[in-house]
Parts: sequence; structure tokens; C-alpha cells
Amino acid sequence: MATFTSDSPSATEALGRRIASDVTPGAVLALQGDLGTGKTQFTKGLVAGFGSSAEVTSPTFTILHEYPGGRLPIYHFDFFRLENPARLAQIGFDEYLFGTGVCVIEWADRFTDLIPDQARWIRFEMKSADVRLIHVG
Repeated sequence: MATFTSDSPSATEALGRRIASDVTPGAVLALQGDLGTGKTQFTKGLVAGFGSSAEVTSPTFTILHEYPGGRLPIYHFDFFRLENPARLAQIGFDEYLFGTGVCVIEWADRFTDLIPDQARWIRFEMKSADVRLIHVG
């Protein structure tokens, strides 16, 4: 596991852009960390790193945002407000997981049993008001 230090939203986005070059079709990135630790900022960088100009926002209330237009489509899930994982079956979660795009799942640790074994876990930790540690598995 590698640990990166971020002292700004732009540094967190830059890490996402950097990691995008290593992500292949079918990848699952399982993000975990408290509110405000940079999960969505990281996803913004990842989407940009794939060459998409899509506007990235947290899918907290919709559960899923899709970002086409890049090297691979990105499916951005957010489990924060998800109370019943059966809702994921209704939107075809397994088809996204085992498709040819990339799944990014914020708050993945809320339902670890739904995350495939091959997922790459990325943990965001607030070190201070301005500094985040990002642990990439």
C-alpha cells in the first residue's frame, strides 16, 4: 500500500489523474473515508485523467452518476445514504461491476460484502484541516 499526502483539493485531483493511467477496463475502486476527506475531489481527477470533460459531483442523493466521453466510461456510486442494498440490484449494480467501464464507489465500506475481491481500496484520512493522507491499495 502506498500513502500520498495531499495539502489541497488540486493535489487530490492530481493524484486521481495520475492513478487513471493505471486503471483498466472492469476495475473497481472502493473509496472509504469520512466526509470532506477528498473522495469526490479524487474522482474529479480520475475522470479528467480518463480524458472526460464531464462535471463530477457526488452522487449522494442519486446513488450513481455516469461519466462518458473518456478512455473508458466511469460509473460513480455513493453508498452514503444507501440504507437498503437491494436498491443497487434495481439499477443493475452487478452489470456495472462486471462491465467494461470503471466503477468508483464512495463509502464502499458501508457494504463491503458487495465489493468484489479484486477491488482496489483507497482510504482517505484527514490528518489536519488542510492535509489529507490517501492510502492506495
